[in-house]
Amino acid sequence: MSLLTSLTSGTSGLSSASSELAVIGDNIANANTVGFKSERAVFEDQLAQSVIGGSGQIGLGSHLQAVTKTMTQGSLSTTGVATDLALQGDGFFEVAGTASDGRTGTYLTRAGQFTVSAEGYLVNQAGLRVQGYGADTVGNLTGALGDLQVGNATSQPFATAGVTVRANLDASATAVAFDPNDPSGTSNFSTSTTVYDSLGASHQVQIYYSRTAAGWDWNAMTDGGGVAGGTAGTPVRIATGNVTFDAQGRLTSFNDTSGAAGVAFNPLNATNPQPLAFNFGTPSPGGTGLDGITQFAGSSVSTFVGQDGFASGQLSAIQIDRTGTIQGVFSNGETRALGQVAVAKVPAPEQLERMGGNLYAQTRDSGEPVLGTAGQGGRGYMSSGALEQSNVDIAEQFVRMIAAQRAFQANSKTITTSDQLLAELIQLKR
Repeated sequence: MSLLTSLTSGTSGLSSASSELAVIGDNIANANTVGFKSERAVFEDQLAQSVIGGSGQIGLGSHLQAVTKTMTQGSLSTTGVATDLALQGDGFFEVAGTASDGRTGTYLTRAGQFTVSAEGYLVNQAGLRVQGYGADTVGNLTGALGDLQVGNATSQPFATAGVTVRANLDASATAVAFDPNDPSGTSNFSTSTTVYDSLGASHQVQIYYSRTAAGWDWNAMTDGGGVAGGTAGTPVRIATGNVTFDAQGRLTSFNDTSGAAGVAFNPLNATNPQPLAFNFGTPSPGGTGLDGITQFAGSSVSTFVGQDGFASGQLSAIQIDRTGTIQGVFSNGETRALGQVAVAKVPAPEQLERMGGNLYAQTRDSGEPVLGTAGQGGRGYMSSGALEQSNVDIAEQFVRMIAAQRAFQANSKTITTSDQLLAELIQLKR
């Protein structure tokens, strides 16, 4: 009987409207959930029955066909936290560990609220480890995919191999005979720098310049307390040589006679001897003679003294660029790559399974995630110090809520009307 059918149709309508309200409520509840993607209920009509006589069909109501995800980009919110990451474009972060349902494996997420664990791993708020490409001790990305460990990195020391000096030596200086036992009193000018041995220990080096009849002698001295066989407080010569200039004050020759003079830098308990190359410029002809030490009229002055070594250092901060490369900033001033966050591209992201905890799992319909680097193969770029907000539009959800409410009310009227008509039918026998 069609009245009974109308009761069934009304009931299915109530169920459909209830499902719609449940989806809307979930969306609104997650309006402030980082990386959340809104969903919508999709309905279809139920199998219709043919009318007696073959003049048409009467439907049997509706039911929930699917709940689909809306994978549009959410707006970005700046946090200032370096380990907070947001993807701009297609892709997901991949994390590994145990999800809230107890399953262990790899999962996908758009929520980039990451931090560094006590073990030094980059993890999400649930402790699942972010997947990416590691780097070796000198900062070269290895291409090996796995857990990103960035928080326990150290910067090993690098022994000074070269010292560069730019200075002017006073052309009117008078000649003096250099005495290594009295370097300050037997030189015209000096410059200083700090060099490092193979252990990362620092050594203050003073370079003394003494005018001679042919040009200038230079002698590099350091405290004897830091070299093998030396005495603290007594200067030790670790390099020596001479320079000459032409009538225009340009450098014409530079000689390092340390080996011939039996002079070497032998730092205590470190590599012995430690080679030190001094760069005073490119002599002319062949060079300008003006890019290092010059001899012009005027006071002797140093404009630059540099060296290429550094001490050991501890990780003090990390920075992440738009490709996901994690740069470690160390206390010794050095910076090197610690790894690179991978981005997973999924053929059908709408078919991923929600796992809770801002996680998605691969399904047969979603296809297998393919990992790569940000900005390549259609993958989005990363923004460090920012988070992707939920893509839920509250106004849209309220409109849908009103429509679902009215649909529920209308279907309830179908049921009450059918009930009233059935009551009238029952009254006919009286």
